[in-house]
Amino acid sequence: MDYLIPMGKPVVEIGRWDEGAFGSRKGSVTALDSLEALAWLLDSSIPVPGTGFRIGLDSLIGLVPVIGDLIGAALSAYILAMAARLGVPRVTLLRMGFNIGLDAVGGMVPLAGDLFDMAWKANRRNVALLRAHLENPAAAKRVDWLFAILFIILVLAMLALLGWAGFALVSRIWTGLA
Repeated sequence: MDYLIPMGKPVVEIGRWDEGAFGSRKGSVTALDSLEALAWLLDSSIPVPGTGFRIGLDSLIGLVPVIGDLIGAALSAYILAMAARLGVPRVTLLRMGFNIGLDAVGGMVPLAGDLFDMAWKANRRNVALLRAHLENPAAAKRVDWLFAILFIILVLAMLALLGWAGFALVSRIWTGLA
């Protein structure tokens, strides 16, 4: 019976499976490090020979029309979801979502969109926003609010322009029929 090794009393911990990873500042740093590694893999892991430029798996996946950009956006959304779990304010999440949306919509344009996707590097931008929030939440939040206000003004201006163009088109058609 010498092959039996005494094991001692088992340790039972009660809590959520993710408390150790995201519940503390140390866990936040660990999560940030893994998100930075993911962003590097998606945006900058492959050097372009003969240049100092790097692309990532997101750029290669994005070469597949439409589906590739949707897969890239889904991978980018993971970083956004983890930022939300780390307590990033909604205004910063809005800015991160804008980066992902612009990357996905811009990448859907054939060829030019793929080049844009290679240069924009939305995942690296989003991890930088996350790092800025974790290092200095007040300063990051001020800049994010400025972005949100300018974004809302831009959207309202575009809606007004579309409304004016629609009204002008309907007026022209209406006068042409009369």
